[in-house]
Amino acid sequence: MAKRASVQDLPAGAGKLAKRHPEVWQAYSSLGAACAGAGPLEERTRRLIKLAFAIGGSSEGAVHSHARRALAEGLKPEEIRHVAVLAIPTLGLPAAVKAMTWVDDILGK
Repeated sequence: MAKRASVQDLPAGAGKLAKRHPEVWQAYSSLGAACAGAGPLEERTRRLIKLAFAIGGSSEGAVHSHARRALAEGLKPEEIRHVAVLAIPTLGLPAAVKAMTWVDDILGK
């Protein structure tokens, strides 16, 4: 099962929400854990998929968060960058380039 982030580990916006509405954050966190445990995918695969969803949703904060967590979980920078490259045929070059800049914010140039 996926490790839950403590409030101190959360990005600024999510951390504020968690502190102001701990019951909402607890419910959200429990939902995430239930979804992670609902199928056979390994944590590494789930992390890459979540990064891809963040890219597809055009969410800079989520891309930063999932790239940061992917690194912390031992994924290689080239694996993380590959997700942005895979976005090209589906989302288009501009969206993939935008995602790559967000990934590079975390991985460095």
